[in-house]
Amino acid sequence: MEIFSTTIIYILLFLTTLVYYSISKKQIPIRKQKQIPKLPPGSMGLPYIGETLQLYHKDPNIFFSDKQKRYGEIFKTHILGCKCVMLASPEASRFVLVTNADLFKPTYPKSKETMIGPWALFFHRGDYHYRLRKLVLSSLSPDPIRKFIPGIESIAISTLDSLAADKNKVVSIFRGMKKFSFEVGILAIFGNLKKQYKEELKKNYFIMEKGYNSFPTNLPGTSYHKALMARKRLDQILEEVICERKEKKMVENDLLGNLLSLKNDELSDDQIADNVIGVLFAAQDTTASALTWILKYLHDHPKIFEAVKAEQKEIYMCNEKGNKSLTWTQTRNMPLTYKVILESLRMASIVSFTFREAVVDVEYNGYLIPKGWKVMPLFRNIHHNPEFFSEPQKFDPHRFEVAPKPNTYMPFGNGAHSCPGNELARLEMLILIHHLVNRLKWEIVSSRDTIQYSPFPIPYNGLPARFWNEPDNEELCN
Repeated sequence: MEIFSTTIIYILLFLTTLVYYSISKKQIPIRKQKQIPKLPPGSMGLPYIGETLQLYHKDPNIFFSDKQKRYGEIFKTHILGCKCVMLASPEASRFVLVTNADLFKPTYPKSKETMIGPWALFFHRGDYHYRLRKLVLSSLSPDPIRKFIPGIESIAISTLDSLAADKNKVVSIFRGMKKFSFEVGILAIFGNLKKQYKEELKKNYFIMEKGYNSFPTNLPGTSYHKALMARKRLDQILEEVICERKEKKMVENDLLGNLLSLKNDELSDDQIADNVIGVLFAAQDTTASALTWILKYLHDHPKIFEAVKAEQKEIYMCNEKGNKSLTWTQTRNMPLTYKVILESLRMASIVSFTFREAVVDVEYNGYLIPKGWKVMPLFRNIHHNPEFFSEPQKFDPHRFEVAPKPNTYMPFGNGAHSCPGNELARLEMLILIHHLVNRLKWEIVSSRDTIQYSPFPIPYNGLPARFWNEPDNEELCN
């Protein structure tokens, strides 16, 4: 009986505890668990190769545009051996490149870094990048580049004379523009460089450039191996130039002079050489691609061409038909020509996207960008979004009579890693267009609208064309 009573007491205690627990559970609110952000929508494609084959099978711009239509302004993919998050909105680009730039680092394939040089400005961030960028900007800002106008004019006229040497000969516009932009890059970096150095630099630079986009197989005979050998020779040439300046205590007001002028030998010769090659590489192909597209758009839009020609003819006649050099003020007073450049850069979007890598797990708009994933703001998608640019496929320079919305127009990138040479690029484009429309006429031979990548987008086959001299105009300056 005693055992029975004890059992009843334990059962009652158990039931009481159970009831109390149930009631208290209802009364005490349960904290909601923090929701873990999910990966953006998208497809990772096949194992190992991802969607790389689809990227190259299509025009890359169509590939990214189709993805955006399907998944929205943030999506994931797997290309070129990398897990990537693509961003196609102005807000997302600003998030990565400006407001939260410390969460992302510039990233390039190792083979590209080896080719250009590991100390090049655009491979870095932090204090080294800040100090070096400040120096490069001070060398390529409006004040110091004014003195290059006569030199750029001389290079432009020489380039145009070469293109028009034989009216019946078909020439590649892109190849001609590459030679022009290379010569301007040499001028900005070295000033008046000795001819022997210039020729050796040109010869080895173009060998290196040819192998830059080749498959990175370092076997004798391959383009990549030849490029690496040429890169070593470039180091030797630059070492000679640097030693000569140091020995003669030459003080030059050009980029190399500014790099050498840092106190206490703050930069090693290797660091200086890598940044010289880096600036030359960044300055050449982008500007050459842009100029090639400008010539195509002017050719395809005769009314705009005639309006640009009228604007430039007035300046040309005031300068005694080109016998007097352009002034800085004149280059700042070419409003329609400048709008043509702006619209060409939007249409062509030479720098279609940029690479970054998340250094920590990052949450954006409820989505997770995992540490180590590549992040690619898609400038071209933004430039061709009808929400920001009406009729985006129409070439219309007059749209820039009204400034674009913030972060919707980024032809030179955005943030701390935007192109420090954009003022020099603008100046050389204006100068070349000025002499082109006043001196020459041209017709494009191939009408194909196919785009090639080398690595930046250019018209098919470099835009083959014929050039001939414009008959002299006898008008006088008012």
